[in-house]
Amino acid sequence: MLCENMLRFVSLKFGRLYRCLKFLFVVGLFVVLLMNTHNLFVSFQRNELTDRRFINLNKCPACFGTSWCRKFMNGQVSFESWGRLRLLDYFNVKNVYFAQYGEPREGTRRIVLKRLGSNQELADIDQKICKRATGRPRCDLIQAIYRTEFARLNGDVRLLTPDVVEGWSDLVHCPSQRLLDRLVRRYAETKDSGSFLLKNLKDTERMQLLMTLAFNPEPLVLQSFPSDEGWPFAKYLGACGRMVAVNYVGEELWSFYSAPWEKRVDLARQLMDIAEQLTNNDFDFALYLLDVSFDNFAVGPRDGKVIVVDAENIIVADKRLIKQNKPENYDIWYESKFEDCDKEACLSFSKDILCSRVTVDHNYYAICQNLLSRYATWRGTTGGLLHDPPGDVAREGQLEALLDECANPKKRYGRFQAAKELREYLTQLSNSAR
Repeated sequence: MLCENMLRFVSLKFGRLYRCLKFLFVVGLFVVLLMNTHNLFVSFQRNELTDRRFINLNKCPACFGTSWCRKFMNGQVSFESWGRLRLLDYFNVKNVYFAQYGEPREGTRRIVLKRLGSNQELADIDQKICKRATGRPRCDLIQAIYRTEFARLNGDVRLLTPDVVEGWSDLVHCPSQRLLDRLVRRYAETKDSGSFLLKNLKDTERMQLLMTLAFNPEPLVLQSFPSDEGWPFAKYLGACGRMVAVNYVGEELWSFYSAPWEKRVDLARQLMDIAEQLTNNDFDFALYLLDVSFDNFAVGPRDGKVIVVDAENIIVADKRLIKQNKPENYDIWYESKFEDCDKEACLSFSKDILCSRVTVDHNYYAICQNLLSRYATWRGTTGGLLHDPPGDVAREGQLEALLDECANPKKRYGRFQAAKELREYLTQLSNSAR
């Protein structure tokens, strides 16, 4: 009885404390808003995307590009309503903003702006550049970048070669010459794109390309494997300073977690198609997704198409090079190990193995485990995108069996077969629902 009374007393105390803290938070937020009333009005009145310092144009060529600077400076790009409140930046850790872009003939459309890193990560970029150039964490950034490896590849160098950039980022963990030629040829931050010769780029363009490759290669993935050619990525539009613009795709995949069954089946089918396309394609480039979560995919509002909207952590393995070099066990099918953990979006992989095998099931594993199967956990939920199937589908048991084998295979090479059959089964379910 005494213990029960103590517990009741403690719970009442914690309840009051929680309500008190909640009240103080609201009051504090109100006070901050009052103190910043003038700044709030100013934020709504001015377009900060025309401010060189705000978009870090003043840090170029230690930036991601300048192809869209005229559009920014002309006021053609502006934050959407609440995005103008800088107070909300404290909660926008990823530095991703929704904006409007206007063209006189085309009208206005929604786009997404990315700084390609948190404030801390961007500050780390500056420190790394300074340390590489001077050995100190702080320096004149513009002078420093001319003393780094980003500037040493001068105009006399014809090609960007694997030995120079290997390991700089996931994109070039195991680069081939064919991949690097593709990156340079399709580099969108130059007016003279189309040539794989590095010397055809201006010094500043070359430094911007290399800095992007080293610190966040997402823009280069979007440029080299563009949506216009059928790749499942958001369309790259341009950059100014350290602000990159991409096409707005739609709502994130997570918002469809409770959508009607038919819709979720269609999305699941598309996700498996993406896994297949990135693994096996006519170009013999395998693009392995290292970060697979509901936040990294979005769905088009009109066509319902699933698109990858975060392409920072992708390894590109050149299958032609692997077949040519024949590393140890290169022709043995590689099965990814199931990762059973309590965290969200767990994946187990070896970058070196992904780079040295021709046949790999990683993408099927990542999609099945983290998005579709009962092992998928996200924001406190379990069950994945295909949770709670209709009675007839549940009773049949085929869907559950295929998802289990795709995520956590019991047979040797079971995931390869399960992924194939799962794609076919989801297509069948999708067609029967129409």
